[in-house]
Amino acid sequence: MAKIKTPKDFFEFAKKHKAEMVDLKFTDLLGTWQHCSYPIETWDGGTFKDGVGFDGSSIRGWQGIEMSDMLAVPDARTAKIDPFFKEPTISVIADIVDPITHEDYTRDPRHVARKGVEYLKKSKIADTCFIGPEPEFFIFDEVRYDQTQNRGFYQIDSVEGAWNTSRIEEPNLGYKPSYKGGYFPVSPTDTYHDLRGDMVNVMRSLGIVIEAHHHEVGTAGQSEIDMEFAELMTMADQFMWYKYIVKNVARNNGKTVTFMAKPVFDDNGSGMHVHLSLWKGGKPLFAGNGFAGLSDMALYAIGGLLKHAPAVLAFAAPTINSYRRLVPGFEAPVNLVHSQRNRSASVRIPMYSDNPKAKRFEFRCPDPSCNGYLTFTAMLMAVLDGIQNKIKPGTPMDKDIYELSKKELAKTKKVPASLGEALEALEKDHKFLTQGNVFTDDLIETWISYKRENELDEMALRPHPYEFELYYDN
Repeated sequence: MAKIKTPKDFFEFAKKHKAEMVDLKFTDLLGTWQHCSYPIETWDGGTFKDGVGFDGSSIRGWQGIEMSDMLAVPDARTAKIDPFFKEPTISVIADIVDPITHEDYTRDPRHVARKGVEYLKKSKIADTCFIGPEPEFFIFDEVRYDQTQNRGFYQIDSVEGAWNTSRIEEPNLGYKPSYKGGYFPVSPTDTYHDLRGDMVNVMRSLGIVIEAHHHEVGTAGQSEIDMEFAELMTMADQFMWYKYIVKNVARNNGKTVTFMAKPVFDDNGSGMHVHLSLWKGGKPLFAGNGFAGLSDMALYAIGGLLKHAPAVLAFAAPTINSYRRLVPGFEAPVNLVHSQRNRSASVRIPMYSDNPKAKRFEFRCPDPSCNGYLTFTAMLMAVLDGIQNKIKPGTPMDKDIYELSKKELAKTKKVPASLGEALEALEKDHKFLTQGNVFTDDLIETWISYKRENELDEMALRPHPYEFELYYDN
């Protein structure tokens, strides 16, 4: 794909593809794309400096109506032809700017990530943070849910669901992945190979490099598509495209996708293991002679992440539903320890290669419902704090943690048991995030209050369907 660097490049790219419309996209505080479309003749080179106005008070987590006027300033470098519009449309991601001060808006997640990268460079520790996420998701055939004064329910269905082995399908041919039996089966058990392939090909057409795709452990269409690692800002932008593409390709095929952490009871949830490494001057910094072939810097980085993980998870596992997945003894790691090869540890050091360029660590607690800009940056800030303060990661845990005794488990630090606990951790431990003004106190306070008022408090008011089974006839 041609490199677009300037507004001039942008308009030449649009002309080449006969684009008559521009679709401007930006990310709300929680990590969902918003958009507005414009006839291309209404834009010129000045648009990339002056931006376009919109009502910021209608965006989740942003200012109230008394400060609603905001500017979205497009970043020409992010231009791509949107694959889901009927007519050729050039899509571009915007940064958010205050129209009076002309300063970047501190609650714009993309601005936070950009500041994180700038802080990394100013630290002189490294100049590049590479991120490699592994998002998982479920492909369903139908989802229904409702919550009223007299009714509260959800119902999901999938042709692959193990619960449908007895359904009359005229004929039912079987081949449904069993609970926890969906990892790597070939067709006909894996019915979504071609659909994932379509998703991958759309991503590739937009310049996103894909490493692999496959069925995941869960029944009912759990899947994973892995992007090749990229620089933090690039990956955060790509993660937005990733969700957009996966959902739209599914919809165009009569399917629906969710990135919820735990949509299926008593089966694996969807995580997003995140690989991270630091480089400087084109050279990797995490290879060395220490544990698992890591440098002291890498081990300090892990120490910082393990220390601050409860606060980081307020962004990386950001929903009430996230903690249905982070349950002791189930499928996701909840013990804040590090290990080589061991997938039961929260931080794993992959051992596939001795190549210094492959040395990295993997944080296994995040899930794909998160805002990538905030999650990747929070991880980076924890890593930098660990390096700057030489925080040791503790003793490696090279054994199956799921098999440890209660006495042994009691000695290990745990992830928060709920979103409420994660928010409390963030409230107590956020100075590492505000270094260099990367995260502002205003953003952190807004995040905590939004989550408490709109999720925790609202959930606390509503009876759960299972409560009727437990208590109705008491």
